[in-house]
Amino acid sequence: MLLTALTILQVFVSLAIVALVLLQRGRGAEAGAGFGAGASGSVFGARGATTGLSRSTAVLAAIFMLNSLALAWIGARPASDAPAGLLEPAQKTAPAPAPAPQR
Repeated sequence: MLLTALTILQVFVSLAIVALVLLQRGRGAEAGAGFGAGASGSVFGARGATTGLSRSTAVLAAIFMLNSLALAWIGARPASDAPAGLLEPAQKTAPAPAPAPQR
């Protein structure tokens, strides 16, 4: 249950990071914006909304990293003896030995 919830969170956070990175302007656009070029065509004005988008990206990146560590820790734990589902037996039994070949 926890593994599923963390995996779903990981997918949503990664999609949000991709969206935020695509919304941000490239570093090359800032050089031209300093001299007034391209300022009228930007959505957020000459200065831009880099602080809000950058902070949001940093927060989501931190959540992504912590969630990745949690998923790795949960995945590395040994499985318990309890059955994982209804179709699996409660106790694991050793396989029966193979019969001796007949001559």
